[in-house]
Amino acid sequence: MTTLGTAATFKRDWLDGFVTAYGREVRKVPGAYGVLGRNVPRRGKVAVVIGGGCGHYPAFAGLVGPGLADAAVVGDVFTSPSAEQVYRTARAAEGGAGVLFAYGNYAGDVLHFGLAARRLAAEGIESRTILVTDDIASGPADAPEKRRGVAGDFIVFKVAGAAAERGDDLDAVHAAAVKANAHTRTFGVAFGGCTLPGADQPLFTVGESEMELGLGIHGEPGVRTVGRLGAAELADELVDGLLPELPRGDGRVAVLVNGLGRTKYEEMFVTYTRIHERLTGAGLTPVHTEVGEFVTSLDMAGVSLSVLVLDDELAELYGAPCDTPGYRSGGAVLEPVELSSTVDKQLARPEGEGVEVVDRLLTAAMRRIEDNESELGRLDAVAADGDHGLGMTRGMRAAVSAARGAAGSSVADTLLAAGTALADAAGGASGALYGVLLAETGAGLRVDEITTTVIADAVDGAVRAFTELGKAELGEKTMLDAIEPFRQSLRKQAEAGAALPDAWREAAQAAALAAEETANLVPAKGRAARLAQRSKGHADPGATSFALIVTAIGEALGKEGN
Repeated sequence: MTTLGTAATFKRDWLDGFVTAYGREVRKVPGAYGVLGRNVPRRGKVAVVIGGGCGHYPAFAGLVGPGLADAAVVGDVFTSPSAEQVYRTARAAEGGAGVLFAYGNYAGDVLHFGLAARRLAAEGIESRTILVTDDIASGPADAPEKRRGVAGDFIVFKVAGAAAERGDDLDAVHAAAVKANAHTRTFGVAFGGCTLPGADQPLFTVGESEMELGLGIHGEPGVRTVGRLGAAELADELVDGLLPELPRGDGRVAVLVNGLGRTKYEEMFVTYTRIHERLTGAGLTPVHTEVGEFVTSLDMAGVSLSVLVLDDELAELYGAPCDTPGYRSGGAVLEPVELSSTVDKQLARPEGEGVEVVDRLLTAAMRRIEDNESELGRLDAVAADGDHGLGMTRGMRAAVSAARGAAGSSVADTLLAAGTALADAAGGASGALYGVLLAETGAGLRVDEITTTVIADAVDGAVRAFTELGKAELGEKTMLDAIEPFRQSLRKQAEAGAALPDAWREAAQAAALAAEETANLVPAKGRAARLAQRSKGHADPGATSFALIVTAIGEALGKEGN
């Protein structure tokens, strides 16, 4: 992944864009790479000044605003701002009540912020400093002063900003920040390295089957490489790392799941369910949770977990309102949140000969789709969004579950339930069209005896409904290019008096051949039509999934002797 911008001008360019975009809320520090809140300085208020290298947005400039930081000073990518830049920014923000400097515990930052503090002192301006040291992977527990500041930066900044906002003096603001830092622990994991502006290669790479535990936020790899974990296992790893490190409290905690720049919010939510479950299982009560991006590392793929152990003061300050470009809160009531868990029903196989057959056939089709999920996704990604395999797997699983839940129903009603569930779970155009095929086939089976002719009639009706809904025509590279040859072959076999298993398998072969031949077609409908030439030489994913389903059903019919 190539980062936009060039290294030489990246700091200037993004900062100009940021202040232009959020000029209603922030303004540039004259003569410095820093930003101030629009109403800063404020007389009599402690100025909370944060900062560090850029590449971590919304840290640091994005966290400037009422209730959080008064100003932020910005260095080059992953590089401390100079003492001169820190001094100019702090001087512009100071309103007569002193300055609290807050930043991560990195050597360059310590030196330059320290020099700026000395210069302020020489001018009679008081300051205090809080070094954030939340990263448990960067130093031993008995030497916290050696640890780095990572996502815990946000937590400490938030508490310090709230203390300053309510009018605390410099010593009290500093004490609140120190307490927040002492009560915060973070542990993170990386799936892929970040790329510096203008570079075409990441700083480090992670194998597809691996992940790095204990990552930093300056492009460093982790301290330990492990095999790639699923969402639940990853949550366990993060929680297991933090639990022994947490200070004692009354059980209330604030939780921060922080994306590092490339990890999707939805993926973090998937992980959070297990995190919440593990924390409550350990006797902790999450009363405030944030899931999102707070301290990133350019485009790094990864996530970190931070836990703040609360007391009454920290709960009040962390939940206080704030308004910044990167984070806004109207003031949170910190109350326990119940775990939300949606559990798929595990249904027994249905009773009744006809419905049992439907269950066996749909289950066979589901297994075939599961086995080919990746290939269907690959075909779909050629000229669309790549979700066909995943959607069909979801849909077929839902169809099987619904069919089993229809125990005691007729074959027609069972297929109606399966089709409705498939459309609901799969979503998209394919889900709707497959749902129609199942439901309308079922509608044609409200008979006492199911024969090859009855099945052929039902399929005829289903294909008519499919065509009316989808408006597809043959040759447009859609599911219909496999469905219509299947329908025609099944009708021909029925008229010849073939037994159902034989007729179905013959029709399935026609569908499979037709699906392969769609590689020679150019799509004329749907999203794929926009990138039509790309799909030349690749079979249509919908036609392919249809062929897989009817082939699996044909094989199951033969095994059961139906």
